[in-house]
Amino acid sequence: MNQPEFDFWSIPVEKLFVKLQTKIEGLTSQDAGQRILQYGDNLLKPKKQNNALTLLLAQFKSPITLILLFAIGLSFFVHDNTNALIILAIVLISGVLGFLQESSAAGAVEKLLSIIKIKAQVLRDGKPVEILIEKVVPGDIVIVNAGDVIPAD
Repeated sequence: MNQPEFDFWSIPVEKLFVKLQTKIEGLTSQDAGQRILQYGDNLLKPKKQNNALTLLLAQFKSPITLILLFAIGLSFFVHDNTNALIILAIVLISGVLGFLQESSAAGAVEKLLSIIKIKAQVLRDGKPVEILIEKVVPGDIVIVNAGDVIPAD
């Protein structure tokens, strides 16, 4: 949501209602629909997706792996090919296993996030209504109870 920032905590409630173009009864469904079109969904920008190649290369940037890669180069340089190949095999197997595990975990997290739908209670048309947290707009009066997630980014 791209809304101008202001110090809302320092403004009296009556002036805050005017500034947010709302009232104590909350927004009407029509006003909320217009604000969704104006501001968009109440979502954070999605994290940049890593492609498979980036994820695979990330497996080889830990300090211990870099030391082992240096050891491989050094072993080849002193013509100790057997040790170099053994270390190389260990590093490659470790990298591939890490890649498989991390890509599987990322897929599981995405599936879980697509299943979970967090809701918030707001005043719409003067009545408490449960809506998806993505549909909360500037000017909504949010009803917060103990243990609730605050629907703001």
